Amino acid sequence: MTGSTLQTDLVRGRTLIETHTAWVFLDEQLVWKVKKPVDYGFLDYSTLAKRKAACEAEVALNARLAPSVYLGVDPVTRDASGHHLAGAGDVVDYAVRMRRLSDETRADLRLANGALSHDDIRAIAEYLVQFHARMPTSDEIARFGAPEAILANVRENFSQTRDSIGAHLGPAKARELERTQVGFVERNAELFRSRAARGRVRDGHGDLRLEHVYLTDDGPPQIIDCIEFNERFRYADVCADIAFLSMDLERLGRADLAEYLLASYASASGDHELYRVVDFYEGYRAYVRGKVASILAADAGAAEATRQTAERAARLAYLLSLSEGRKRLLEPCVVAVGGIIASGKSTVAAAVGRMASAPVVEADRVRKELAGVPATTPLGGGAWSGAYASEETARVYAELVRRAGFVLESGRPVVLDASFRSPELRALAVELARRHAAPFYFVECRADLDECRRRLRLRSRGPSVSDGRLEIFDAFVAAYRPADELPAGARLLLDTALPLEANELRLDEFLPTWPRGFTR
Repeated sequence: MTGSTLQTDLVRGRTLIETHTAWVFLDEQLVWKVKKPVDYGFLDYSTLAKRKAACEAEVALNARLAPSVYLGVDPVTRDASGHHLAGAGDVVDYAVRMRRLSDETRADLRLANGALSHDDIRAIAEYLVQFHARMPTSDEIARFGAPEAILANVRENFSQTRDSIGAHLGPAKARELERTQVGFVERNAELFRSRAARGRVRDGHGDLRLEHVYLTDDGPPQIIDCIEFNERFRYADVCADIAFLSMDLERLGRADLAEYLLASYASASGDHELYRVVDFYEGYRAYVRGKVASILAADAGAAEATRQTAERAARLAYLLSLSEGRKRLLEPCVVAVGGIIASGKSTVAAAVGRMASAPVVEADRVRKELAGVPATTPLGGGAWSGAYASEETARVYAELVRRAGFVLESGRPVVLDASFRSPELRALAVELARRHAAPFYFVECRADLDECRRRLRLRSRGPSVSDGRLEIFDAFVAAYRPADELPAGARLLLDTALPLEANELRLDEFLPTWPRGFTR
């Protein structure tokens, strides 16, 4: 079989897309992917048996995130009239058969059309949190998150591009990149080991590009094209997975959405520690993207336009890799959002998180995690007993501060969502900001007591992360102390009976946030 003959035969009536590893044929309803007979060392499709096994693995593995898309494996046959999909003749290759998804729902095209929203980004992040939570880990999988395994991948990247990177990046910059990535892993070996030991290394996706994500109005995202050819690229820290997608958003000019993706993932998963490694993983993923593009750019069999596009993509990806970990556009700060039960603080905290692309560390979620129960499981008890006793409250606030510290150390803003009902509890957040030389802001949410009671009655009708309820409301109100000790410039009072849009305008004036309609 020759690639040119196969392409000519199978493209009839179809559209052809070529990558460094496959020919993809599209008609109105279906897509077929035929793997190229290549061996790049990290990927080996050099024999028919290996390509068949890879096709079967691709169908099985992608059912995890796109269950309705992958339909099976078809033989590619050949007779006197040429190549066919599942037709007459001898079997000469295999093709993955997929249901074609609408281009209008593809995330990178929605982004290009200005239609990719914060709600879309949050939905993607939460879907990936659920995916990672149900994916397996084991001693065998965890070893791929060990520093030795990560260093092997990093060094392999630089070894495989030693002769080609000069076409895209100067030698001094290439050496700087290698020193930066290798040095980070060597300095943080214990951190990588700790994350692996605590189950953060999972069987993931491995190639979370924006063009692999499809969004629909009537169901969860569909995420296609995971790594099937090499387990060591799929077995990785969950941060390595999400960082590929955040890097891609930044590559396409939306650093605000990249940061919001990370923030949404950290808030939903409770993994705020990912901020300690995410800059490294974004740089690593950008380098991988550059390596892949440089392979296609050097492919003499690819069309000239394809090679030129790949050459530009390689240089951009290498430059992005070089820039990761440098100063962020938004300075780090601490935004504490507090108030009485049902005052609307969680709604406001979520709005601040979206406006600043900052993770929200929620006291209610942290309390449930420390108690070892799901986020919506009621803990019950009296106003100041059980999980809400003073010693447990101290544990919760200490954990809030610890997690927020990871975010601040990475040079990013963080939002704390808790009642902050006393000067002593607010002082913990003030001290956190002082230790990190970061500005401190306190947003105090207020609402009429009858309105708060109404909200609590509504909340009681369904599951909720909050344990706030009518039975403890009066005791909580009596114990709450307004934040009068804080200077006026650090405190904003919000009436949450007003529309959220009106309060967002006030927050925009009070806090450092991304400019509305930001693009880069």
